[in-house]
Amino acid sequence: MSASPQQQSAYVAAVDTELAAFLAEQREVLAAISPDATALADRLSDLTRGGKRLRPLFAHWGARATGADGLSPELVRLGAALELFQAAALVHDDLIDHSDTRRGGPSVHRRFESTHREHAWDLDAADFGRAAAILAGDLALSLSEQLFASISPTPRARGLFDAMRTQVMAGQYLDVLEEQIGARRDPDAAVAAARTVVLFKSAKYSVEAPLLLGAAQAGADEHLLAVLAEFGEPLGEAFQLRDDELGVFGDPATTGKPAGDDLREGKRTLLVALTRRDADASHAERLSERLGATELGTTDVDELRGIMTDSGAVDEHERIIERLTQEAFTVLDTADLPADAREGLLSLGRSAVRRRA
Repeated sequence: MSASPQQQSAYVAAVDTELAAFLAEQREVLAAISPDATALADRLSDLTRGGKRLRPLFAHWGARATGADGLSPELVRLGAALELFQAAALVHDDLIDHSDTRRGGPSVHRRFESTHREHAWDLDAADFGRAAAILAGDLALSLSEQLFASISPTPRARGLFDAMRTQVMAGQYLDVLEEQIGARRDPDAAVAAARTVVLFKSAKYSVEAPLLLGAAQAGADEHLLAVLAEFGEPLGEAFQLRDDELGVFGDPATTGKPAGDDLREGKRTLLVALTRRDADASHAERLSERLGATELGTTDVDELRGIMTDSGAVDEHERIIERLTQEAFTVLDTADLPADAREGLLSLGRSAVRRRA
């Protein structure tokens, strides 16, 4: 059986159905506590509706790499659990970064804030929005674990899932820390620190962990898991670096985020670290002065983009993405995998690193 859009579409549809049904069930649980509490489930339903389902798809092809059925009920539930884990990460990330938008609409804390304002409730609307979003993110994390546990995970899958959660929390903390101390680092050390953040905040949980989880739950041996990790880690890093590039240069109509949003948020990405290392002194100083300024307008964003481009950092960033992508695909060339899994991973990998949103 060869890889096909139909296979992926069937899996995505199954994950969508499972996720919607599970959140509907949880809404009833919350309603039994209080009708007011159903807003938590509603916001999670809004957030998880649609999307590329990248992480579930890597789990699907990880299972297919063992020759197992990638559409089995437990793999579908695993995919839904991964989507809920991502939802938790997105809610908290947007809150930490003061992001107003997500997927073309208001972020979760802004939605709660708007509800407060619409009803003219007491106290501060922004405070309510932040508090409610923290709780919604915590609930998504809890529900992700609940759904994952329901598939009776293998010991190997359980260990991978637990490690994934710890890695993301550590990576998120390092990202926050880097915003505070990154400007004080030696430029080469800042580049290394940015790579560490990329790896543990996003790369592993976006590609490597889902891939390994799908395979481990399907009974993969340690050799196959090692091969898939060798493919998944560099591809995951390339995926996140592309995301960081889009956070500066992406089209808002495609990305669903304002142009240059990562610059306003003061993200110490690899692209920023490379610019700081390679730009001339005056341009590096200008970048440091303006990075994280929430009032950045279009002209300011264009100026910082120009500094990044002129320094050669954008070209170097692209070379790193290409090198990581080729490293991952070289693993597929020699790996002993079913033909459909090889084709599926190649196709999904290409779309992950060549996307424009």
